[in-house]
Amino acid sequence: MVSPNEGFFNGLLKSIIQKKYVYSTVLRVESGDGNFSWTGASGEMQKDSRFFIASVTKLYITAVMMQLLEEGKIKLQDPIIAFLPEQYRQKLHVYKGKDYTGDIKVQHLISNTSGLPDYFFHKQSSGKTAADEIVEGNDVSWNLDKTLETVKLLQPKFYPGKKGKAAYSDTNYQILGRIIEEVTGDKIALVFKKLIFDVLNLKDTYVYGDLNDETPVPFYYKARKLWLPNYIASIAPEGGIVSTAAETMIFLKAFFKGQFFPKENIEKLKKWNFIYPPPGLFLFGIGLEKIWIPRLFTPFKPLGEILGFWGQTGSFAWYNPDTDLFFCGTTNQINGSGHAAATKAIVKTIKKVKYP
Repeated sequence: MVSPNEGFFNGLLKSIIQKKYVYSTVLRVESGDGNFSWTGASGEMQKDSRFFIASVTKLYITAVMMQLLEEGKIKLQDPIIAFLPEQYRQKLHVYKGKDYTGDIKVQHLISNTSGLPDYFFHKQSSGKTAADEIVEGNDVSWNLDKTLETVKLLQPKFYPGKKGKAAYSDTNYQILGRIIEEVTGDKIALVFKKLIFDVLNLKDTYVYGDLNDETPVPFYYKARKLWLPNYIASIAPEGGIVSTAAETMIFLKAFFKGQFFPKENIEKLKKWNFIYPPPGLFLFGIGLEKIWIPRLFTPFKPLGEILGFWGQTGSFAWYNPDTDLFFCGTTNQINGSGHAAATKAIVKTIKKVKYP
């Protein structure tokens, strides 16, 4: 590949950190063959800083699920009630007067097609969302029991598996975490360690659980710095992993290069539905996301697929097969401005390499 020079990447980094409310950032770009690798950091971060990868954690869930599927320990068509406590096997999903709880399959969870409302962004009886309380600095735990008791009081988006419908819901991945624990007999943190962290020899990647651990870089909501150890420690399967740019890259390349499951099975994950903000317009498949770039923006220079995952904290992990380039890092800003800046940096790099 023709690699952009140091000045090009420093310019990208500068454009990210100059974005309003972005106080810290790290960007790592690497080719699939490993012949090219660049990392830059600015603001409150160093190149090796630990950060909360937030919903990028869900890509690690996909890696675990794909392994369990390969081993025949679980099937995508398994009903979720087979794995849930008795109190959640009914009236978890009541849509237009009908209880669809028994119709929800594992595939509906991992593809965000269950219709279950997102406990995090759905307005509750108080008129506020859990997200509102979190960004105000209300550091509370959201374990599965609390999530499901809340969800039972909320209106589902649609019935499970409705054609062409998807709705991003952290609820889905909290339930997936419980199902993985039931199938493996281990807590999700240990599952990640056994099936991913130890396999890749990751030393700075772990599920956040020690409330006294202050090593990860804080993230922001606009100008407000947020430190939410209780919340992060309670959401391991949906967003609880801490990592570095270097180790996120190791995982990302292993995911797409076939280290956890046959590489060709990536194609099976590409059952796309549109998902809307936050953090922006993108498509969701089976445990995999795709950035949607309108053809209007690149009418004569198509970029090809950009596959991976966003994290609410401005974290990201993306792969462009056309150029065999991998991108990861974070902007530590949850209001969406960091996501936009990261997208621009990724797009500019792909264009620079693909159309020199």
